[in-house]
Amino acid sequence: MTASLADKLSGSQVRFPSSAGGIFIGLSCLWWTLLLVFHTFPQVDIVTSWHFFLVDTCKAPDTAAQICGHFPSRQTALLDALRTIFFRLPYVVAAVQLFMLIKCYWHRAATFNALRARNLKIALTSLLLGPGLIANVILKEHWGRPRPIETLTFGGTLDFVQAGSLAGKCISNCSFVSGEAASAGWLLCLVMLIPQPARTGLFLPILAISILTPLMRLSFGAHYLSDIVLGWLLAIVVFAGVYAFTEFVTPAKKF
Repeated sequence: MTASLADKLSGSQVRFPSSAGGIFIGLSCLWWTLLLVFHTFPQVDIVTSWHFFLVDTCKAPDTAAQICGHFPSRQTALLDALRTIFFRLPYVVAAVQLFMLIKCYWHRAATFNALRARNLKIALTSLLLGPGLIANVILKEHWGRPRPIETLTFGGTLDFVQAGSLAGKCISNCSFVSGEAASAGWLLCLVMLIPQPARTGLFLPILAISILTPLMRLSFGAHYLSDIVLGWLLAIVVFAGVYAFTEFVTPAKKF
C-alpha cells in the first residue's frame, strides 16, 4: 500500500514551493517586521526627517508656540526637476512595455516570444497591484497618515502618527506609504527581466534612480523614512509574489 501511494504521488501534479515562492514569503515577513519596528519606535521617523528640516524664526506673534521652518530641498530647482523626471519614468516604461506586449501578440504562433510576453505581463501586473492598487489606492487613501510637512513637528497643523496607524487626520493622498518609492522599487525589479548583456549595463543606473527617488521624497518632507522604506519594499514583495504565482502556474526555463 505504501509503494502504491508513493507511485500515485510521484505521478501526480503536486508542486512544492519554488525558490521564487520562498523569496516572496521571506520578503513579506521582512515587510511586516519593518512595519512593526517603525510602529514601535516612531522617533526614528521624526529624527530622520528632522535632519532635512531647517528651523526659522516665527514672524507672526500668534505662532509663538508653533515650530516654523522649511525643508530646503523642496526649493532646489535641480532636485525638483529630477523628481519630475523620476516620477514619470515608471509610467513611460510601463507604456513601452504595454506596446511591446501588444506587439508580441501580433506575431504568429511560430514567431511568438512566449518568454518575453510572460515577463512583460509580470512587470505590468506587479505595477498595477503594488504601486497602483495597494500603495496609491488602498494605503495612501485610507490610512490617513499626514506627511511630515503637514505635522506640528515640522510647522504643519496635524498631529504626528506612527507608521501603520489609522489615527491620522489626513484626508487624501497621504503619507503611508510612498507611491513614488513603490514605483522606484518596481523599476529595480525590472532588472531581473532584462536579458544580458543589457542587464549588466543598466543595473547601476536603475539602482541609482531606485534609491535616489525615495531619498528625495524624504528630503522634501513629503514622506517619513518608514513611508519610503515600506513603499519601496512593498513593490518588491508584490513583484516577487506575481513572479512566484506565474512560475507556479506556467513554469518557465530560468534565465
